[in-house]
Amino acid sequence: MLGGFVAVSLFSCEPETFTEGAPQQEGFSNPKDMFFDAEELAVLNQELKLSATIEPNVQQLPRHIARFGSPSSIRQSDSDARKALLGRVLFYDKALSATGETSCASCHLQEKAFADPLAFSKGINGAVTKRNSIALGSVPSFAPSISGYGSSPDEESAGVEGTVKFFWDERAKTVKEQSELTIEDELEMGRDLHELSSDLKKLDMYKILSMKAYGTTDLTPDRITLALEKFTSSISSMDTRFDRFQDARAFSQGALFTQFTDSEIRGANIFDQNCATCHSSSLTEPNVAVANNGLDATYTDKGIGELTGEARMNGVFKVPFLRNVALTAPYMHDGRFATLREVIDHYSEGIENHRNLHPTLKGPNFTARKFNYSERDKQALEDFLMMATDESIATDESLSDPFRR
Repeated sequence: MLGGFVAVSLFSCEPETFTEGAPQQEGFSNPKDMFFDAEELAVLNQELKLSATIEPNVQQLPRHIARFGSPSSIRQSDSDARKALLGRVLFYDKALSATGETSCASCHLQEKAFADPLAFSKGINGAVTKRNSIALGSVPSFAPSISGYGSSPDEESAGVEGTVKFFWDERAKTVKEQSELTIEDELEMGRDLHELSSDLKKLDMYKILSMKAYGTTDLTPDRITLALEKFTSSISSMDTRFDRFQDARAFSQGALFTQFTDSEIRGANIFDQNCATCHSSSLTEPNVAVANNGLDATYTDKGIGELTGEARMNGVFKVPFLRNVALTAPYMHDGRFATLREVIDHYSEGIENHRNLHPTLKGPNFTARKFNYSERDKQALEDFLMMATDESIATDESLSDPFRR
């Protein structure tokens, strides 16, 4: 990733081994493991809309990323594909909440790049969340490590701590922990994972999906969260005009620049000069993980400082990923900005002084910096950020709601 980009691995691609009747490990699978027979499909499709074949995801990487040592395309392993399918069903299942009101997808809408258009998401029993729901379609926001977007290579190593952390206050160190905290949060889903496991294991559709994913019907809490990890880690956002622009820049393909407007090119240059210090010019992993960006002079929500008790972390929050940012309004931890233009206005002339303000947002006299963008510059930045929208994420059937509603 930029700022010392590391080889990207979207999915674990280990060879597979499978022992009939035993809990399934990563590795080679028999062809029959990749499709449902007629009896299985009949049971599944009483509630779901699934095809007979389980298709691994194949991710094409843009050339400007692949040139750093990654292959041009990465195929999801058969084992991960089976787990991701189970994870997809779990993601959209309202049974994951104590009241049956909410699913993961209730706060992470596919058409919004898995963000929530509400500033604060609706939980159970009329509750609302404390902070805005972070978009999952901003790859690699759900990567378990800096070296890859994919999930951990096997069940035993699930929950390995990586560089990328989760929630606005980064309180979860792994995807597994993030899923556990969300499901068991009393405002969001309010579900005990062990009770959830016990309930799901009684359902025929989960017996079938668990057997495919793990070679056993014992759908334990760890297997539930691993399946969710495999699904969320398969969400990719690399099919963008931004990536084609970066390819043209990286390989000096001047003719390709005719695809882009003067305003978009101007916006790219402004972004590189003023925004990429924190967000990275490749829009992959931010160069700065957490920061105080001067939203307020005094914070009622102390962010990471509330979690750690450290004064130096008051008003400090996770730096979000910007892929699909045009789809993921409202913005910031509290959803205060309804539009991209409002965000740009904030950085142009609205940054507030704060003792923890990030150094890149301070001027020569150590007070809040004013970028003072012209109207032309603001429009250019907005046009550039619009280019980072993935062209298939909102309609990709492999990421869609599988339930018959």
